[in-house]
This record gives sequence, structure tokens and C-alpha cells, in this order.
Amino acid sequence: MPRWRLLIFYREAAALPDQEHFQVTHDVGTVAALRAAAEGGDPASKQTSVDRHMKQGKVYALAAEGGLIATFCLTPKKPWAIDASLFTPVDCALYLVAMAVAPDHQRRGLGTRCLVEAEAIATTWPAGAIRLDAYDRPGGAGPFYECHGYRQVGRVVYRGTPLIYYERLLRDHAAR
Repeated sequence: MPRWRLLIFYREAAALPDQEHFQVTHDVGTVAALRAAAEGGDPASKQTSVDRHMKQGKVYALAAEGGLIATFCLTPKKPWAIDASLFTPVDCALYLVAMAVAPDHQRRGLGTRCLVEAEAIATTWPAGAIRLDAYDRPGGAGPFYECHGYRQVGRVVYRGTPLIYYERLLRDHAAR
């Protein structure tokens, strides 16, 4: 696996994190281009999504010498397609959204690295759980999340798209 560094994307310098291992940048066009390459679609439409994620949470990326190789967003704002009533109640949940790995870097452990980084960040947030959804279809990421300790908590169809909800509890919590 290539050497990489974790980048964090912020709109305002006042929001800089204390963690020393982050390199801070404002260039969200590179994240949009990575997501377009991994997911398909137009980078300009992904730019809108990245901008929204920056407003609602924090966007992270793994970068290697050749550029960005993976990205994800953590946000306390519940995405539209998620029914929070199906998850374990916790004081603070973070939602993992928009995780993508560059096509030429897939199957090299970078998705796993994104999950490890997301969990480390979430525990310092502090959050009691990470929640996400995955497509419920062949090729969907559900098996990937399950083999990394994420528990399936429900299945829904949102606007004609079948989804599976997953959660990872991060620390001791009491049902609230």
C-alpha cells in the first residue's frame, strides 16, 4: 500500500482541528473528481454534494503522492434516506456518507483504512455510534461493512432504492 496522509477539508480556518496528523485544505474540487471517478457522474454535480457535506460535517481524504485516493464524510446531521428510529439510541451518532476509493486503488485496504480513521475520529468527537446505509443489491457494500464489525439494523426502500442500514457502536452506551 502506498504511503498516505489524512487530509481534512474545512470552509473556515477557525474550525481547524487540534489533531496534528491532519493536513488542512480547502480544495474540494479534487474530492469531487475522486467521487465522480469512483461512483460515476459529473464532477460538477459531486462538487455540490461535497460543499453540502462540508457545511454539515467534515470531509476527509487519504492522499498519496499522486493525489487523493479515498474520501469519506462524517456528519452529525442525519441523511434524508436514514430512519433513525431503527438504530440503537445513543447521545451522539455520526453518519458516514460519501465514502469512495479511487478505482485504480480499490482492493488495497483503503476502504478499511477509511473505516479505521472514521472510527478513531468518531471516538474523539465524541460519538457513541457510526451509522450508514449501503445499497441492497449485488455489488453493494453491505458485506464489506459487516466484515468490519458493522451490524445490520434494518432494510428499507427509499425513493425506489433498496438500502440496508448499518451501525457500529463505539463505546459503552445506555439505551436512551
